[in-house]
Amino acid sequence: MGNAESALSRHNALKTGLVVLALAAVLAASLNIREKTGTSLQTTDTVLMVSPAAFGYNEQTAVNNAFQKSGSADNVSELARKESDDYIELLKENGIHVVAVEDTPEPHTPDSVFPNNWFSTHDDGTLVLYPMFAENRRLERKPAALEAIRQSFDVKRTVDLTSYEEQGLFLEGTGSMVLDRVNKIAYACRSPRTDETVLEDFCSQLGYSAVLFEAVDANGTQIYHTNVMMCVGSEIAVVCMEAIRDPDQRSAVRESLENAGKTIVEITFDQMDHFAGNMLEVRDRDGEPCLIMSLTAYKSLTKEQIGFLESKVKLITPALDCIEENGGGSARCMIAEIFQGNP
Repeated sequence: MGNAESALSRHNALKTGLVVLALAAVLAASLNIREKTGTSLQTTDTVLMVSPAAFGYNEQTAVNNAFQKSGSADNVSELARKESDDYIELLKENGIHVVAVEDTPEPHTPDSVFPNNWFSTHDDGTLVLYPMFAENRRLERKPAALEAIRQSFDVKRTVDLTSYEEQGLFLEGTGSMVLDRVNKIAYACRSPRTDETVLEDFCSQLGYSAVLFEAVDANGTQIYHTNVMMCVGSEIAVVCMEAIRDPDQRSAVRESLENAGKTIVEITFDQMDHFAGNMLEVRDRDGEPCLIMSLTAYKSLTKEQIGFLESKVKLITPALDCIEENGGGSARCMIAEIFQGNP
């Protein structure tokens, strides 16, 4: 068999494998939904955020983050710090408890403002630590941040996946995965930062089913993190369906979401480019649902989309222009959810 034929064969095998995995996950997820006891929470009223000490354009992550661009401003670090501080205050004003961690200048961690990539908490008391693609992002697991997690979250079990870094395998937390926590479904688009082996390990240890698929932007570039193209809340899911080019995989994602009772709000490539997929639902102190997205994302939505979302949740829209441009991440990326335990 020639090189071209061999490559085509491998491509078709990969495509078939992904479709089979996705469809199998839909079936497993449907069974989970029917058998679910209703003990898990989708949203929380407490989040952890890191106030950046030296934010900046990260060349190590730019190699596979097409959303990231080097800005022209000389005072990027100061602008990002103000955006972060204003964001934290906005959440507090809206009744959301924020655990604010002060970053340190050394070791230099230009992306520390995105803590959701290296850890997640779960309402059974599980803390998960994730393997990171960029070496300087692994340094974000600083003592002060880890201590803040332990002080705000009752850690009963730690699942440490960071050893996969030695094998060159990565899974960057709730950037790589968008979790339906109630129905135990992990949606993930394959990328250099989202490896199937680590995803399977996560699912095995936390009792999740994976819906794995391929997703690209309008230029055909692989999407680096799933959470820039979709969001799953209590009742709604915001998804850039056109990013999933394979019709079988797209159908599998749609079917899984609909089986879980989610109303799908579809966004376009252009809206995704404006971070409209990078949303997160939380609860305020009164238990009311809030959907967080950047002002850039909000402005990209249609009146009909905004009207529908506002009928379901309160919208919170921080201005994050500098962080979005230089960091390639937005409102959801800056939030790590803290769950206090079983309801």
